[in-house]
Amino acid sequence: MPRLYLFPVPLSDDTLERVIPEYNIGLVRGVRHFIVENVRSARRFLKKCDRSIDIDSLTFHTLNGQTPPGEIPAMLDPMEKGYDMGVISEAGCPAIADPGADVVAVAQRKGYEVVPLVGPSSIVMSLMASGFNGQSFAFNGYLPIDRSARVARLKELERRIVRERQTQIFIETPYRNNRLIAELCGSLPGSMLLCVASDITGASQSIVTLPLSQWSRRKYDYDKIPTIFLLFS
Repeated sequence: MPRLYLFPVPLSDDTLERVIPEYNIGLVRGVRHFIVENVRSARRFLKKCDRSIDIDSLTFHTLNGQTPPGEIPAMLDPMEKGYDMGVISEAGCPAIADPGADVVAVAQRKGYEVVPLVGPSSIVMSLMASGFNGQSFAFNGYLPIDRSARVARLKELERRIVRERQTQIFIETPYRNNRLIAELCGSLPGSMLLCVASDITGASQSIVTLPLSQWSRRKYDYDKIPTIFLLFS
């Protein structure tokens, strides 16, 4: 039976050998058909895995946030013919906060074997290093852009933290990271804990947990750096 491999990719440049097992690379060499979030990024990743891979002989289907749902089942046509396929996201693990989940759902309905592979996940790694509750947590994606809606969402997350003791995780467009921290400090109790996990696995990795009262006085600059935020109390 053909397999759908979920290939994680590095979160930062030049860290492939530290975060991607050789086992994954061996599997990559044998797959000719890929479903990817970004073709250019996927081609670059594959070349880093093995420069001898003939990229031009591979087939790529693009699956991103703009892909019409009706086009997704046809992407798995090579599996109908018995070929293994691979899913590659822009960064981290496919299908985790990633459009790859949609094609995995189709593969499951069709009865294909889905094979998740070991690799870096910013959600999991930031939670591991935060010191927060790792048994109950929620990833919320992006917060609303509208300020009033954002404040309302933050108050909702605060209630979940207090009522359910659930860690709340979210992200922001990198150039607004500093502004988000300031908004958190101004909207939530100073005793609430914020973990800022930046450039995970990269050369400038920084994972810091402090009360918001201390973040409000702290000097920092996370703008333009991939960062993930976690709240707890």
